[in-house]
Amino acid sequence: MADVIRVLLVDDDALVRSGLALMLGGSEHLDVVAEASDGRQAVARVAEGGIDVVLMDIRMPVMDGLEATSRILAAPGAPRIIILTTFDADEYVVRALAAGATGFLLKDTPPAEIVEAIGRVAAGDPMLSPTITAQLIRQVTESAPDDRQSAVADRVATLTDREREVALAVGRGASNAEIAASLFMSVATVKAHISHLFDKLDATNRVQVAIAMHDAGLL
Repeated sequence: MADVIRVLLVDDDALVRSGLALMLGGSEHLDVVAEASDGRQAVARVAEGGIDVVLMDIRMPVMDGLEATSRILAAPGAPRIIILTTFDADEYVVRALAAGATGFLLKDTPPAEIVEAIGRVAAGDPMLSPTITAQLIRQVTESAPDDRQSAVADRVATLTDREREVALAVGRGASNAEIAASLFMSVATVKAHISHLFDKLDATNRVQVAIAMHDAGLL
């Protein structure tokens, strides 16, 4: 990844794009190289190359952010995608997560946190804020059958003590670097533990790990 992270802004609201561009332009590590007003434009612009991170709105005309995310990530060498969302769009976030989005931000996230999130995602560290993780957990657990908890508890019981510590940290929204610092291990070791967690918990992403720990009564 280059020292300067090249960003594509995708939102159908021109004022939102302008505000984001102005805000991100204040960081010497970020460069807003392009904008798009719908998913189709975003897919076309990414295909031209030169994009490291996409800030993607969900609700847009022509092609929404979910379809655009799926199409972009289906291509080799795709950029990272951060979904811009609101509290009333949790069901879309779940679908975007399944599509492979790397991060999630609320549109009212403080500027400094947005800049930090872009940096983390560009470095390959998924960004799930505790607020969004909690929203997703509540949505999934409220609509899930009760017998799922028993199956989850059995899978959680197979975790080592260290894997359990990492899983709890993931559930609280900690980044790989934060987990490494708090548990006194390298980032590479954290990534290895998370890979094992995915296998043992039958999970494909960090939110599913958080949900498993919640269902097991540990979070």
